[in-house]
Amino acid sequence: MRPLAVFDIDGVLADVSHRVHFLQCHPADWRSFFDAAQDDVPLPEGMALSSEAAKDCDVVYLTGRPERCRSQTEHWLSTHGFPQGPIVMRSDGDHRPARRAKPPLLRVLARGRIVAVVVDDDQDVCDAYVKAGWNVLQARWAGRSDALHQAQENDGRT
Repeated sequence: MRPLAVFDIDGVLADVSHRVHFLQCHPADWRSFFDAAQDDVPLPEGMALSSEAAKDCDVVYLTGRPERCRSQTEHWLSTHGFPQGPIVMRSDGDHRPARRAKPPLLRVLARGRIVAVVVDDDQDVCDAYVKAGWNVLQARWAGRSDALHQAQENDGRT
């Protein structure tokens, strides 16, 4: 069995900068934020890294996007030529911050498998993964959005 290479989507593979404005209002407009994901531009660094990883690993996408975004996310990954792989998403009612929601999802995913690398852009998520013992590469190529980070911590939606 090949090892896993686990990739976040928003901020790692997809440029979300055009939709962050939906989170800068109060309350944050998460529905519009996720609905606009179909217009994300792929991030070249993430695309290259996922393609390279697919040579030796099974690629899996672990995202904070809610389950209701599955078909849109599958379509986006396919349209932009990302490696095929399962997508692990949070349930629609899960509003925990990503640093709390993602590590348990990864633990389930990793049962009986070697995880070669986990790629995420969120410092708090990366810290949680490192604390749990996984090899982490923090994606810094998209830049940090304070509005997105604050909304994630307060609302826990991605």
